[in-house]
Amino acid sequence: MAGEALGIVSGGGQFPLLCARAARMQGRRIVAVAHKGETDPGLEKEVDSIVWIRLGQFNRLIKALKKEGAREVLFAGTITKKRIFKDVFPDLRAVNLWRRLDKRLDDSILRVVAAEIESEGIKVLPSTVFLKDLIAPEGVLTRKKPSGEQWRDIRFGFEMARKIGELDIGQCIVVKDRCVIAVEALEGTDRTILRGGELGGEGTVVVKVCKPSQDTRFDLPSVGLGTVSSMAGVKASVLAIEAGGTLMFDREETIKLAEKSGIILVAA
Repeated sequence: MAGEALGIVSGGGQFPLLCARAARMQGRRIVAVAHKGETDPGLEKEVDSIVWIRLGQFNRLIKALKKEGAREVLFAGTITKKRIFKDVFPDLRAVNLWRRLDKRLDDSILRVVAAEIESEGIKVLPSTVFLKDLIAPEGVLTRKKPSGEQWRDIRFGFEMARKIGELDIGQCIVVKDRCVIAVEALEGTDRTILRGGELGGEGTVVVKVCKPSQDTRFDLPSVGLGTVSSMAGVKASVLAIEAGGTLMFDREETIKLAEKSGIILVAA
């Protein structure tokens, strides 16, 4: 007998698939609302039902969850940020939500969307509720440890990243010699890393943290093979993330790639 329905509002990447598998193992019936051009089509094999929508079709999202009897939902996966300026098909409900925002920032948008969903009697759960093992543990995760100078850059990077996070601009920052080289905005982490490498040369330190006012139900910072691969391409030296507040995908493989690339991985 199928269990209680759980909605998954799905973006890109592997996270929606991992969430669906983990929730199904706990007996949940999975109702996915997937975004065209973002969500991996492979999600269809991991869920009990799926509705494909375009970015901005908010009323259709709500109707899909309610039709399947989902009283709980989680957000998983990424939406390419620059798509808010193109390739959006907002319905009237989405337009009304957009007009209510005085600041069009990540947390502001997600909080308004979550509040609107919960007004329909559907509870928004933390995205990691079934996958707590993805959260990065504290410690130096590679054999090689940071030097004294690198620790100074890490501490400086955490301080600067949190100040930028207070403005809800981004979660990632690239530093070198206690100087800010690049700050993440609309382009995302990987392109920020590449820009930091172009500007700072070899030996940059990449720091990624939760925003101080982060709603941990969604949009947790995440790293993985792609992050380390981007860093290796510009010969960055350290990836520092927030322990207990960062999703780490493909952990063993990511650490192996960091070791191979001479990159130190720290969760502090």
